[in-house]
Amino acid sequence: MDQFVTAGEEERNEIRRRTGYQKIVDTCTQAQRDDLEWLWVDTCCIDKKSSSELSEAINSMYEWYHLAKQCYVYLHDTVGDTLTHWDESMAIPKWFSRGWTLQELVAPRVVQFFDQNWECIGDREQHASILNRITRVPMGTLKIGFGGPRPSVAQIMSWAADRTTTREEDRAYSLLGLLGVQMPMLYGEGKNAFRRLQLEIIRKSNDQSIFAWGWSKKTGLSDSFLADDPSWFRDCSSVISLAPDEFI
Repeated sequence: MDQFVTAGEEERNEIRRRTGYQKIVDTCTQAQRDDLEWLWVDTCCIDKKSSSELSEAINSMYEWYHLAKQCYVYLHDTVGDTLTHWDESMAIPKWFSRGWTLQELVAPRVVQFFDQNWECIGDREQHASILNRITRVPMGTLKIGFGGPRPSVAQIMSWAADRTTTREEDRAYSLLGLLGVQMPMLYGEGKNAFRRLQLEIIRKSNDQSIFAWGWSKKTGLSDSFLADDPSWFRDCSSVISLAPDEFI
């Protein structure tokens, strides 16, 4: 398990023994090779003890990734270019199962992948076909982001259906930028975070695909028109939204 270095710990000598520290050092080395002057690492560049800073960062993170010259993805459980030869019988790198990394995959203009030895194993565009099979994100989005036709709310939710987060609320918070909404963080609210997210989308958007999460498959566990979590949208990867003039 990765031992992260968090904000405010930079001057402590003991952090040098953590795997997270070495990852930061190696990231800096790669940034120097690429002639990048600035580097941002979420684990140590956000003071999570400050609720206001955390809220601002979460609501701004998608835009930060989008404006970055490039984004590095470190696959600690991968040796060599397994992405090129990946098939369904192989284990998926854990990075692809995390809720927060969905926006890291989609938002940046350039995404480079590195194995555990910091060998570059390709970029997002190069591996678009394989990444589509792993993540369900369309190849067009993987190649040009949201520069083309914007996916529907239901489609974006479907990409997150099988992703996990340490805190339940983060299943909702990690989708804010992808869905183009902002809202305050209320850790401790549990599943209500996803309910608030949907209500905020309804308030700001006329994308009716948010209601397409599989009503016909309801089990009777809920009588709400809102889904409990992103997994309810798992089968919505082909659901599109209609413009108001197409309703009739």
